[in-house]
Amino acid sequence: MRFVGNLTHKPADARAWAEAMQAAGYTAVNDPLPLDNTDEALLDSYIAAAAEAGLPFAEVGAWSNPIDPDPQKAGRALEHCKWALRRAERLGARCCVNIAGSRSPLQWDGPHPQNFSKETFGRIVASVREIIDAVEPKRTFYTLEPMPWIFPSSPDEYLELLAAVDRPAFAVHLDPVNMINCPARAYRSGDFLRECFAKLGPHIKGCHAKDFLLRSGLTLHIDETSPGAGMLDYDAYLRELARLDPDTPLVIEHIPDAQHPAALRYLRAKLSELNLA
Repeated sequence: MRFVGNLTHKPADARAWAEAMQAAGYTAVNDPLPLDNTDEALLDSYIAAAAEAGLPFAEVGAWSNPIDPDPQKAGRALEHCKWALRRAERLGARCCVNIAGSRSPLQWDGPHPQNFSKETFGRIVASVREIIDAVEPKRTFYTLEPMPWIFPSSPDEYLELLAAVDRPAFAVHLDPVNMINCPARAYRSGDFLRECFAKLGPHIKGCHAKDFLLRSGLTLHIDETSPGAGMLDYDAYLRELARLDPDTPLVIEHIPDAQHPAALRYLRAKLSELNLA
């Protein structure tokens, strides 16, 4: 597996960026430029610097809501996703990742009563097909990060989406913490992780590294936290990841940049402890 994280500073240029990522201990990188960057020469310099440093690109984020209830907003989001997928193809990234979106008019990634309806499932399928068919990627994949309150929120729902979309360029981005949405999965996270990999393993193009804490306050509250600071069974997670393509990226996310080095140290120490390093 390859580790991806953030730096605590912004390097001056592409070469300095690649050298800093190497020095930090990362073995793959995300898209370093804003998605709206149109400076092809600048982008080429980062592609070249990453290649020279032996740092493959992991993922390009397409964060937007292509199933927004407002048709104009949904249309803009679809174009944004197509642009992101083209960028991922240009970089040769493992994947372009988004969430399915939300039917909420208030929060693009939030809960809504219609999120688990058959209509919403159909909208997700249609949006993913439109994005992939417009770009026709050959080197990368379009993926959906699981979420606790919309499809896919389980490995079985992801399998249903894979079958319904029916496109070779549609694959899996695994964020198991986002699917820990009940105490049963929280307390048996190792079993849940093994289920995820057993069902989705051949389709996984990227993973996220974070953790969770189940709080005691009623009725149910689950907090996100940094890798190793919570309840996720990282022994099971890393063992399963080690069985995949060795270039599969594990991306540290949702913690301050200053905490990324500690998260990386935890992951590397755990690999060593498991004799997987």
